[in-house]
Amino acid sequence: MDKNSVGLVKTKYVTFKEDFYFESGRILSPITVAYETYGKLNKEKNNAILICHALTGSAHAAGYNSPDDQKPGWWDSMIGPNKAFDTEKYFIICSNFLGSCYGTTGPASVDPSTGKPYGLKFPVFTVKDMVKLQKKLIDYLGIEKLLCVAGGSMGGMQALEWAVTFPEKTNSIIPIATAGRITPMAIAFNTIGRFAIMKDPNWMNGDYYGKAIPRDGLAIARMVGHITYMSDKSFHKKFGRRYATFGGIYDFFGYFEVENYLKYNGYKFTERFDANCYLYIIKAMDIFDLSYGYGSYEEAVGRISADTLFITFTSDFLFPSYQTEEIVSIMKNHGKNPEWVDIESDYGHDAFLLEFDTQSAYIKEFLNNVYNKVIS
Repeated sequence: MDKNSVGLVKTKYVTFKEDFYFESGRILSPITVAYETYGKLNKEKNNAILICHALTGSAHAAGYNSPDDQKPGWWDSMIGPNKAFDTEKYFIICSNFLGSCYGTTGPASVDPSTGKPYGLKFPVFTVKDMVKLQKKLIDYLGIEKLLCVAGGSMGGMQALEWAVTFPEKTNSIIPIATAGRITPMAIAFNTIGRFAIMKDPNWMNGDYYGKAIPRDGLAIARMVGHITYMSDKSFHKKFGRRYATFGGIYDFFGYFEVENYLKYNGYKFTERFDANCYLYIIKAMDIFDLSYGYGSYEEAVGRISADTLFITFTSDFLFPSYQTEEIVSIMKNHGKNPEWVDIESDYGHDAFLLEFDTQSAYIKEFLNNVYNKVIS
């Protein structure tokens, strides 16, 4: 572990026993939240930053959970001493969001009333529900107002939702590679993933726990998703048209390197993620729309009062830059002055997990300005 790592980190858990009300009207209790923290909360409790993870991420954003860990947390290059989210200066929190399968209550969790996993009995949840549960955690930690809420992809959706639903509870937000609502094309890709899982004979209407899992369906769903995370240029650079098998192109069961890559990563994913959780989470992504509950999209975005740094990437076709440009335009029409940088990158949507140096420079300066304003 290098000197810029946050080192060993223990995942913590808190269980809220009171009723939790979903947007759908459903009620559930108890709900457990898994979270990790890095750095120290200062005496004034005004240096706290909430990091929100993406679709299949977890609370383990940085450091190592044990000395035997082969890989650090998913955003370790961004969180730590002297990094973008400087743990020498800020208190960083990352919680596993509602409905995931990494410690927070979701479809794979045991229903205390039956002793069996919830499966499809679990309520459909939204990004707003995720944020409401995060708010309960922040209250539990005794933090009155966050310095910042930041995240990429679905994490950026949560950052936007924080600014719209709880504008008085955060000084700033950093939404990265995200949107206030996804495109019909993105919904279409999620639809293929849904069909793949639900048509797998082992899915059994979500009641597969203790039996064979819908491995093929989940692997295919992940393959489809993975295509959207890259770009045309990144596919060319990584694979080209190289053939992976020795039988030659006339071998019916031969495959290209890109096929091998998708298959490997698809099935690897089934070893760590739950199919029902995946279905629920992509459903939450599909139905996310900042305008829900307000008169219009413009009215919802107009509620954002936090200082804002938007980061997008030129080759991201899952959450194209024009979606952020629309939000920035609306905010400016409301008299706000959001910052927005569109970073040149060939990595596609995955750039938020790869373009560390460029992002860090913008984030460091932005957070420093916000922090100086808060403490002045």
